[in-house]
Amino acid sequence: MPRDPDCVFCKIVVAEIPAAVVYENESIISFLDVNPLAEGHLLVIPREHYSSVLDIPPTQCGALFSVAPTLGRALMEVTGAEGFNVLLNDGRAAGQVVSHVHCHLVPRRADDDLGYRWNAKKYSPGRDAELTAAYQKAFAQQ
Repeated sequence: MPRDPDCVFCKIVVAEIPAAVVYENESIISFLDVNPLAEGHLLVIPREHYSSVLDIPPTQCGALFSVAPTLGRALMEVTGAEGFNVLLNDGRAAGQVVSHVHCHLVPRRADDDLGYRWNAKKYSPGRDAELTAAYQKAFAQQ
């Protein structure tokens, strides 16, 4: 199994660093975030080390997200949350702090004051068609 000896999450996988593990199977492990945005904030990581979602094999990516319903139901029950965010930050510019693919499941309540910046914009005329064509070309080349 690929591991990075300097990665804090890889160290959690092999129990070199303690974590409050709430769920695990052969592919993933989920534990409480040590710096939670809300009480009950979970991290979900693959047992194997991948720095970016661009590197993770589709089967591993599927395994990572396949536990979201199970973890989400438990999170809602345990925390009494009204909803939750599923977040994956990929790359430093996107807010990824630990260079090991991981998802956040963050319990939410209407009055939690966590906020979420979603500054939606509109495309300039024709730009959506340009982007669609560019995406289609990129997919055809993969």
